[in-house]
Amino acid sequence: MRDLKSVWFIATFILVFFSNMTFAADVAKIGVIDLEKILGTSAAGKSIQAELLKQKDKMEADLKKKGAEIENIRKRLERESMVMGKEMREEKERESRIKINDFKSLQKKYRSDLQKLEAKLMNRLKTDIDEIVTEIGKKEGYLLIINKFGVMYSPNSIEVTDKVIGKLNKTFTKKKK
Repeated sequence: MRDLKSVWFIATFILVFFSNMTFAADVAKIGVIDLEKILGTSAAGKSIQAELLKQKDKMEADLKKKGAEIENIRKRLERESMVMGKEMREEKERESRIKINDFKSLQKKYRSDLQKLEAKLMNRLKTDIDEIVTEIGKKEGYLLIINKFGVMYSPNSIEVTDKVIGKLNKTFTKKKK
């Protein structure tokens, strides 16, 4: 009799223990966001891309102009080098080297400026995304929301990217006004 009670107690304990684990699995809600999709489709992401493209085009136009000036100086130096004296030719060649070095320095500066601008804009976007993801996570009871980039597989049912994009667009519109 005592053995029967022990078996009954153990069986009940196992049943209760494992049934609670199955319920706990349903509670663990995990979400996935796709940052590339957010950057490509949200208003904030498109704005960042447009701003970066605008700055890049402006810088490239300036560099192209300076490159044309250097090319003109080089061609003029080639044409006039036979007529010039040795000192004058050396002076013009030195000026040409200085212009080329200035061009390379400006090119590096523009590249650095563009990278800094991109980092600044992306950090601002990341801050907005973090706030929205935290809000969605708390409001909808997610245990975890992760970036899709590091995930090998995820079903579409747990992806919350579109919710993030919707809220980001609303936030961006409010901030823009």
